[in-house]
Amino acid sequence: MDFLSQTYNALRGPTGAPQTALETVRRLADRLSQDTLLSDRRAAVLSLKGLSRDCKADVGETALPGLLEVLQKDTDIDADMGKAVLETMTILCEVGGGEGDGATGSAGGKDVGLKHTDVVLENPKAANKLFQLLGDQTFYTRYGSLQLLQVLLHNRRPVLQGYFLKSPLGLGNVISVLEEKREVIRNEGLLMLQSLISQNAEIQKILAFEGAFEKLLNIVTSEGGIEGGIVVQDSLTSIDGLLRFNVSNQSYFRETSLLPYLSPLLLFPSNLSPTAPTPQEFALQFWDPQKLVNAGLVVGIVGMLIGGKGGAPADQHSILRCLLELALASNAPTAVKTKALRTLPPSPVFPTAIVTPYQPVPETNGEEWDRLETVTALDALVNNTLEGEYGGMNETVDRKRRDALEFRALSLGVFCSFIAQEEVRLALIRGMLPADAASEPMRPSIASLNLLSALAVLPVSPLTASASHRTHLATLLFASLLRFSQSAKALAQAIVPTLAVQPPPTPSLGGAFFVPADNANAPSNAGLSHEEDLDNDDRPQTLLQTISEHLSLSFLSRNRAIERGDGREEREWDRLIVGYLILLAQWLWENPSAVREFLEAGGLSVLVEPINQSSGMDVLVQGLCAFLLAVCYEYNREPGEITRHTIHAILNRLSSDALVARMARAREDERFKSIGPDSLVLSYPPSQSGTLTPLVTNGFGRDEEGGEIWFDWGFVEFWKSNFYAMQRAVSTDPDAVSASAVENPEQAALISSLRDMIQQQATELENLRALSNRPPEPRENPQGVALIASLREQLQKQTGELEGLQKQIAETTRAYEEDKISLVGRIKAAESDLKSTQETKKEAEKEQEDLLVFLEELSGKRRRDKQRMREAGLEVSDDEGEAEE
Repeated sequence: MDFLSQTYNALRGPTGAPQTALETVRRLADRLSQDTLLSDRRAAVLSLKGLSRDCKADVGETALPGLLEVLQKDTDIDADMGKAVLETMTILCEVGGGEGDGATGSAGGKDVGLKHTDVVLENPKAANKLFQLLGDQTFYTRYGSLQLLQVLLHNRRPVLQGYFLKSPLGLGNVISVLEEKREVIRNEGLLMLQSLISQNAEIQKILAFEGAFEKLLNIVTSEGGIEGGIVVQDSLTSIDGLLRFNVSNQSYFRETSLLPYLSPLLLFPSNLSPTAPTPQEFALQFWDPQKLVNAGLVVGIVGMLIGGKGGAPADQHSILRCLLELALASNAPTAVKTKALRTLPPSPVFPTAIVTPYQPVPETNGEEWDRLETVTALDALVNNTLEGEYGGMNETVDRKRRDALEFRALSLGVFCSFIAQEEVRLALIRGMLPADAASEPMRPSIASLNLLSALAVLPVSPLTASASHRTHLATLLFASLLRFSQSAKALAQAIVPTLAVQPPPTPSLGGAFFVPADNANAPSNAGLSHEEDLDNDDRPQTLLQTISEHLSLSFLSRNRAIERGDGREEREWDRLIVGYLILLAQWLWENPSAVREFLEAGGLSVLVEPINQSSGMDVLVQGLCAFLLAVCYEYNREPGEITRHTIHAILNRLSSDALVARMARAREDERFKSIGPDSLVLSYPPSQSGTLTPLVTNGFGRDEEGGEIWFDWGFVEFWKSNFYAMQRAVSTDPDAVSASAVENPEQAALISSLRDMIQQQATELENLRALSNRPPEPRENPQGVALIASLREQLQKQTGELEGLQKQIAETTRAYEEDKISLVGRIKAAESDLKSTQETKKEAEKEQEDLLVFLEELSGKRRRDKQRMREAGLEVSDDEGEAEE
């Protein structure tokens, strides 16, 4: 009581008159002097702590120097004093926390907190003391130091990071916090660590080499892997921060054999044999929102590590199989599967890998699951792209969820990486060929049958979003098989789908995840010979002819939807028509035989009518029709009923300027411009402004907003590469050589010399004919008769030579066309290799630039340190001075 009475009398003043807050703060600040008793200083700090929230500016301006002195001298002596001063300084440095002294607004509170932070960090003494206190085993001292460091890092992170790099005790004490058994302190240390390593590669490196990875992984493992709570999320976020954009740490992580620790976090055994089946405990798990976030962080970390140098191949194989099973054969949420697909790198073993899919039992709310037959990863991927997750069971008929379409779009992208090997794409196409048409008879794969079934059947009206997406994605899948592969295009022309192909069963029927065991829905032509086909009255159509017919029928169905006033169905037909046009444009590219077959199937009239319409037609449809018409005109090089002259007359009637305008409008459409490598899904319905935004999901949350897919990135690149060539093609003469042909200089020179020789021979023949037809002289001249006989003989000889030259030109031209097709394929492959090399070079240049910037910053920092040493009167060695100059 005496202590309280004395304190009250001291604060009240000699006259007993009430004091202002500023006067009280000043009196308390005077008591922080080291001349007073320890108990008096403790009481003053506690009183200042109580005033710091309401009088933040006054306390900071008056008492902060004294508080810093108490921090340096008294915290090691008195734990209660240390707790009070740390909490007081934390309150003073918080931004937006003050309510008094006119700092009621957020801007005023922020300015006061930053001002106090600048005072605390004016020199490294306070920072070094805080890093030293991290090693104190007293609970409140260690906890308060972490909280204050976190506030200082939030306000002035670069300054405190610089002090940390010079602190002798900072590194060891920060690592020791990660081993703290008291969870409250450890969890607060994880939060502080995330701020400390942010945007500082040097701190990331030294922490990694001091064992931060091992400590963080131990925390995650002890908390139960991804099934842990927010602590696991903070630990994984710290690992992500140490690895992201830090190539050195990524290499270190691989070299220290830490990769095997990642797959068990997802409950996938790291020592599982490549031939052993995947445990059901991994495939079927219970998922909550926190586990979803944790799994996404683990998959993101794996994505930064796989595919690079370092680490044992077995470690890579285990984690890659984990990703593949997670994406294609588990009950993981769609967001996790999408991220796993995005993380998968190209690998030659993926297409043939065996997976065991699962499907939820209807009306069980995901509590019961059916195990399906084992299939290859390629089969599962094609099925997911065509039908959606679990065969489309969780999707509505008339609307597609955004996350479900993102998953299907990523499946399409992974499919393109799977078929990068020519033998894989050719095997898929051979599986669609009739038995006698395939050069190498083979059992059709489920992927081939499902893809052919989707292409061979035209959806019926009224067209639903589910049916249009299935056929549209099938056209994109098949187009990716044919893109830049003349062998694949040649094989595809022999595909003969039959009328026995039926639509796949609806998911509600159950029991048919891919193709049923009896192959009831598989194209029956897989085992049907052409001799049996020819016994029918009508010869079966090829797939190219079927696609052409479907394009024509789609236009008719679209017109009926317009007559009914159904705008939604009209848009679905437009999107389906765009898919057919995308497939045909890439199939007919540099393929004269396919162009001839398409034109003979009536494709020319199908393209001309939409182009000629002035209104009521989607600009994308008109632009793609114009592009496909230009492709037909450019590569119509084989004899047939419809010649280049025929198409040229139509081009003149339509006007080449109008065709160019149609293509340009399509290119400027938002649905085309918004497409990127990782953003194929567009929002639907469009926003009020009329613009479409790509839906790029990073994680997690199941948004019920609808979406739609119009293009894939492969076609967008194809269009941009050949857009101007097709614009020029519509203006060329029908007798001109292909404008997009890649000429061989030697063959071009040979053809030019042969043409010159023919011209010279033709001139000589005309002269000889003129001489031979000249009337005889009145007087018989034996020499003239002999001359005429000689000329006639020479004429016959020259005529024979001319015919030989013409045959040689024809053969040379034929060989030139064949070599041109081969050269174009080789050039495309070379361009792809060049692009990959350029990307690698850019990454290396960027890393070199980062190193140079870091070196320049380090040099500048060294010069400033030397200048401060000279100003402080410290000695600087001669070699350092010379280096500085």
